[in-house]
Amino acid sequence: MDEVKQVIIIRKDLGMGVGKTAAQASHASIMSYLETVKAGGEVAEQWLRQGQKKIVLKVDDDKAMKRLYEALKFKKIPCALVNDAGLTQLAPGTMTALGAGPWRKDEIDMLTGGLKLL
Repeated sequence: MDEVKQVIIIRKDLGMGVGKTAAQASHASIMSYLETVKAGGEVAEQWLRQGQKKIVLKVDDDKAMKRLYEALKFKKIPCALVNDAGLTQLAPGTMTALGAGPWRKDEIDMLTGGLKLL
């Protein structure tokens, strides 16, 4: 059985508070999970059975996040971008987080393995 995990990527240049960062990571996790369910629930079910492994990483800015999002889409890895509603710390539409998977660990790691932990 393949190992399945989810990766959450946060922009470090925004200076979000801890609570805001946690909320944005949560949005990314749920949104990306739903994309995996749409792509075929088999991997999502496997992830649930394996304990819902997640890792939270960081990127420098919106350009790095957009490049990663496009690469994930190209490789057909379910993913979702989070754009803030602008109700608290950030301007409306600010890209804050990216969720990738849950998906096969080896495929996600090919694109995210070089990123540092948040």
